[in-house]
Amino acid sequence: MTARILVVDDLLPNVKLLEARLSAEYFDVLTATSGAEAMRLCEHDHCDLVLLDVMMPDMDGFETCRRLKANPATAHIPVMMVTALDEAADRIKGLEAGADDFLTKPIDEVALLARVRSLTRLKVVLDELRSRASAVAVLGVAGALPNVADDIGLGGRVLLVDDKLDSVERLAITLASAHYLTIERRPEDALLRTVRDDYDLVIVSLGLQDYDALRLCGQLRSLERTRQLPILLIAGHDDKARILRGLDIGVNDYVNRPIDRTELLTRVATQVRRKRYSDSLREQLRTSIEMAVVDSLTGLNNRRYLESHLKALMTNAASRGKPLSMMIVDLDHFKSVNDTFGHDVGDEVLRGFASRVKKVIRAGDVMCRLGGEEFIIVLPETNIEIAELVAERVRSAVGHSAFPVERGTRTLSITVSIGIADRGGDSDPGTLFKRADLALYRSKRGGRNMVSAHAA
Repeated sequence: MTARILVVDDLLPNVKLLEARLSAEYFDVLTATSGAEAMRLCEHDHCDLVLLDVMMPDMDGFETCRRLKANPATAHIPVMMVTALDEAADRIKGLEAGADDFLTKPIDEVALLARVRSLTRLKVVLDELRSRASAVAVLGVAGALPNVADDIGLGGRVLLVDDKLDSVERLAITLASAHYLTIERRPEDALLRTVRDDYDLVIVSLGLQDYDALRLCGQLRSLERTRQLPILLIAGHDDKARILRGLDIGVNDYVNRPIDRTELLTRVATQVRRKRYSDSLREQLRTSIEMAVVDSLTGLNNRRYLESHLKALMTNAASRGKPLSMMIVDLDHFKSVNDTFGHDVGDEVLRGFASRVKKVIRAGDVMCRLGGEEFIIVLPETNIEIAELVAERVRSAVGHSAFPVERGTRTLSITVSIGIADRGGDSDPGTLFKRADLALYRSKRGGRNMVSAHAA
């Protein structure tokens, strides 16, 4: 996987060294020599990752990172700070500024590439989600994009997988102060928990006895249910090779023992915040897709849904030699309801109508609001004779009792006219619709409140 990486350092030899290493792995590399230049490039050029030196004049790396993360246009870009400082306090300062990871000079090339690939892999996923969410936001189907900086990452649902009692006790004291913590000492049971329950982060100890912790991480990444669940490793200083292997298979972050309490909480908050951000993007997409194919008033599928699914239903019926029928239902004299009582009352009637009809058709039948007071019901594996019986059941359900409106202070009697047709030997949706529409016209012309059939 390639990506565009911005290298920021005021010392040209450092820039050239990182540029050469990354270019050799076919990454597209941009360079900047100051924090201000880095911010301009991030805002106007597509960057997948920023490698940011800490010690720079005018504006140091901490302040540059802080400003990048405060800007909604750049807050989603991962930042890896590169520093000669190796004190926990400096790492914490960077994490609090919003940094996603750290590299300490002199830079280990294997660690550099493993971390870069891990962060760019995450960025690609978030970019895809942001792109889709932006598209539906522009169309007015959904709201504005969420901002990752709006969440401070507290109160996460965290699963800790560790089988050493003393380690669990120390970690629990720290984590439970800021998050909802679940402890699981058996890795096999931990996997079942992640499939069954919802978590924002899984913390896995690399020191599990009689079980390969990386195998658990691999299993989490292989399952659809847990593929996007962040993983943080608890590692020892001699676990470098396994840490790199973990990053390679999809682990998001790690913290070394002895654990600094503030660093652990900051890294956990970063992962929780990022998980919530990606979840909010996915939820926005799900909602927008639903809004695009669902009528907001009645909760039924809309015309767009019908147009995209009817052809497939008819093709499937034709290939299997099965019948399929269509019913067009029109509320009689509905315009007079709106004109006399207002559109609010008309909306109440439409919602009540949809509720009644859904109770008398099958779960596999497709009911859509075509527009206004006109509805379509597609009945798979149903011939014209059965469709006529269903249509009479619909007509009766609507007309047998008046609809309560205005909070039950008034009732209105409503009837419907229905036209039905079956596909016969045809697989063209337009032809089927025309036949059903002709049958509906016959019902209206015949006095309304009736069912008419148009056989193929």
